[in-house]
Amino acid sequence: MKLSSYASVLAALASLSESAPTEPVARDLPLVQSNQLRRVLLRSELLKKGNILQDFAYATEGRNRYIGTPGHNSTVNYLVETLDALNYYDIEVQPFTVPSASSTLSVSGAEYESAPMTFTPAGAIVAAPVVLVANIGCDAADYPAELAGNIALISRGTCTFAAKATFAKAAGAIGTIIYNNVEGLLQGTLGGEGDYAPTVGISLADGQTIVAALGSGTVTADLDVDLSEILTYNVLATTKGGDQNNILAVGAHTDSVQAGPGINDNGSGSIGILEVAIKLASFSTNNAIRFGWWSGEEEGLLGAEHYVSTLSQEEADKIRLYINFDMIASPNFVYEIYDGDGSAFNLTGPPGSAEVEKLWEDFYRGEVDIPTKPTEFDGRSDYGPFLDAGIAAGGLTSGADGVKTAQEAEWYGGTEGIIYDPNYHTARDTVENLNVGVWIQLTKGIAHAVATYGRSFETLPAKVKRSERSEKRAVSAGFQRKGGKLVY
Repeated sequence: MKLSSYASVLAALASLSESAPTEPVARDLPLVQSNQLRRVLLRSELLKKGNILQDFAYATEGRNRYIGTPGHNSTVNYLVETLDALNYYDIEVQPFTVPSASSTLSVSGAEYESAPMTFTPAGAIVAAPVVLVANIGCDAADYPAELAGNIALISRGTCTFAAKATFAKAAGAIGTIIYNNVEGLLQGTLGGEGDYAPTVGISLADGQTIVAALGSGTVTADLDVDLSEILTYNVLATTKGGDQNNILAVGAHTDSVQAGPGINDNGSGSIGILEVAIKLASFSTNNAIRFGWWSGEEEGLLGAEHYVSTLSQEEADKIRLYINFDMIASPNFVYEIYDGDGSAFNLTGPPGSAEVEKLWEDFYRGEVDIPTKPTEFDGRSDYGPFLDAGIAAGGLTSGADGVKTAQEAEWYGGTEGIIYDPNYHTARDTVENLNVGVWIQLTKGIAHAVATYGRSFETLPAKVKRSERSEKRAVSAGFQRKGGKLVY
């Protein structure tokens, strides 16, 4: 089904519901087993599908799969058509609108590429002086009195973009420009609504050019941030068979940033769960499996937030566990498991989160002899809204903008001292720059969890309905979702 408007989505959904049988698939399929499901996963299929997504991006102006673009809508169409052909899933396409922003920036008459921060307010500023903020703008004392009525220029680093934008506005700035501290255009999020002036990111090179110009005298800038809305779509596929009151939810996001095709971030996760979903169609399950492909992650986890917020309490209580896969083919990779038991980062997920972490620790230690390390439940991907709702969660990742340590280089190879994906949020996030070895291994980790929980949830704590819970969730007090991955 082709997605171009809300009306066409509704028509296509009606067509799907008329053509697809609603009764469960026949139970003569063999019950899923981890080794059998893992065995049929192929690197060649991951690469084939990665090239399909890259072709969608390259057929789009800007060569990306950003929400609302032909590249992203083609991704959604491809998922729906592929899943519908299996006749194994009940498919739902969930439309919703996402706030969107565009910006223009000129400094001393020269045009500069800029990217509005998610959650920035709109605004037009004409010929305002640019004032350099001291250090990296993580302390109110870094913001000089001269900022009042002017535009702040700040280096990325250490504290959140939101903190910098908040300090700038408090100092009287009418606009904020944050320049990158690594190569490439800075595309980030403020993480939520706040008291900000219009805020954009620019590249390191452009930031350095403006800083150098400030050394020679006054520099003025025109900054315009415009806000609008984009219609976009989640895709949900739930097995027709299995206990519909006990669901394993499996998710990844489909959208890229505007800077590039997003084949690791997050074509890799989207394709990983798609390939598992395709191969699962040859098996039966005791529990239902629901695969979710979320849109709007790069804008602040908006697709996953929309899905979770529209669940009734009864439907949310049916989800025993949510597992998330975001960036699973990083070139300078690590093997990271979300710290569900809180032993590494003192931030515990709801009951069941510790158990899925242990499932993968045992799998990688025992089955494939690969060391793993915990990563923090810091709210930088689509598990965040599930945690907020008290739903157990976990996930695997090969890393984003964390810097590889000497210990990690010893374990996995690669280059110490650089980030896990040097192509993160750039035009170089392509099929050619993926690590296919880690991609297939983490996809097998997805399959192991799907097969295990597709058979039984016996290793998870007994299900407790939200209506029966007290203040038991350790995460509720300390978890702060940051909305999108790039917040610093």
